[in-house]
Amino acid sequence: MNCVIQDWQGKEAGKASLDLKVAKETSAADLIHRAVVRQLANARQGTASTLTRSEVRGGGRKPYKQKGTGRARQGSIRTPLRPGGGIVFGPKPRSYELDMNRKERRLALRTALMSRSEDMVVVKAFGDKLAKPKTKEVLSALERWGVPAGSKVLMVLADISDNVRLSVRNLPQLKLIAADQLNVFDLLNAQKLVVSEDALTKIQEVYGNG
Repeated sequence: MNCVIQDWQGKEAGKASLDLKVAKETSAADLIHRAVVRQLANARQGTASTLTRSEVRGGGRKPYKQKGTGRARQGSIRTPLRPGGGIVFGPKPRSYELDMNRKERRLALRTALMSRSEDMVVVKAFGDKLAKPKTKEVLSALERWGVPAGSKVLMVLADISDNVRLSVRNLPQLKLIAADQLNVFDLLNAQKLVVSEDALTKIQEVYGNG
């Protein structure tokens, strides 16, 4: 993948390349899909819990006698057929974790990253111009780099400084992430990727060895 490097003012400042092994075209979609499903499933807490009829408080006394009332026989007011009763087959705490071997996870990540080459903006010396935290400066820079206003942006940096972190924390559509902590969902969920030149080198070092 070859891309143009822009400076802080949005002018061309050189060329950059990224060489990563990706999955075959026939299996790429399935691999990335499994990686995304795994990531979202592993993020679930699995703490939902309901009470069965044996766990609901009360219901120890038979509500009325067995015969002679003309009504259906009942042994407890906590039956699932009554309001306030137990839940049949309700959720209980469980783990939603899915397995995927390390080579497949890294291959899916590389494939997802390379598939976003057309939406990637590479910036030289990112954050050096931020002498102090300034959200307006970041918004102006995004506009100069050709990022449409309101777009979901994933900003990938090799080293995240306090000035950059404080400048972007009030932007709900922008997510800041370190180059060695990439994940498939964020790469695919963003509409634009803003990557610093140092981060591109870091990505090649971390993920280029397979």
